[in-house]
Amino acid sequence: MGEFTRSLTGLADATVEAYRRDVGAFVTWAERAGLAGPEGVDRLLLRRYLAYLATRRYARRSIARKAAALRRYFAWLRHRQLINADPSARLSAPSGEARLPRVLSPSEAASLLGGPPEAAQQADAVRLRDDAVLELLYGSGLRVGELCGLGPDGLDLDRSTVTVWGKGSKQRRVPMYELTVAALQAWMQRGRSHLAGPETPDDAVFVNRRGRRLGPRDVRRILDRRASAPTYPHALRHSFATHLLDGGADLRVVQELLGHSSLQTTQIYTHVSKERLIGVYGQTHPRA
Repeated sequence: MGEFTRSLTGLADATVEAYRRDVGAFVTWAERAGLAGPEGVDRLLLRRYLAYLATRRYARRSIARKAAALRRYFAWLRHRQLINADPSARLSAPSGEARLPRVLSPSEAASLLGGPPEAAQQADAVRLRDDAVLELLYGSGLRVGELCGLGPDGLDLDRSTVTVWGKGSKQRRVPMYELTVAALQAWMQRGRSHLAGPETPDDAVFVNRRGRRLGPRDVRRILDRRASAPTYPHALRHSFATHLLDGGADLRVVQELLGHSSLQTTQIYTHVSKERLIGVYGQTHPRA
């Protein structure tokens, strides 16, 4: 399995981990069915497995991803000549409806960025870090993995830009607004040194209380402390895009800022904006 996951170049770490789990789950299921190795797998067995997942009430999008992982795995086995034929060729699963992402209202975003209640104030260094993390996620639309992997050389505070490596090892430069720059300056100048320790990597902008590079779980804990309702880090990226479109930004500009390779991926945010528009209309128009 290790060789297969190492072959998944160009994919995000989270995708590689999901594919590893998906293929591992299939191998376990196949072994229970009496198969000794991949050479005994045929197309019918794969379709039975997808049907089994449906009976286990997996979401259609999850089944579609698992099918994609299996196609990648068996294509790799065929390329390595470990099997004579690829049983997953043209294997498909219904992708299901795309779920509209949760978007914070402007007032929710303002409350989140405004900080925790006075009774829940953290130590100064932690507060400075949390402020910078949230301002960057919402103000520049970074993925949580991009933020956690950010190094000091990716920050250009004089020019108000941040450079990150996104999915597929693609680099992009994103602007930052004044409040984001100010929050980062405060963290880098007055906060980071108080949390850094012997194990702190030099190329990590954000670190946790143990001095190690900040991870996605750490970011989720920040949101748990600061948000008034359950909020995932990716919701700030969704809100960044939707609020830009609500304000009249061009869809292709938003595509570039998000680092989407396809405009179709960005278009989901136009649906979110329409849903919000319909909601406002229904609540305010006297004839609605």
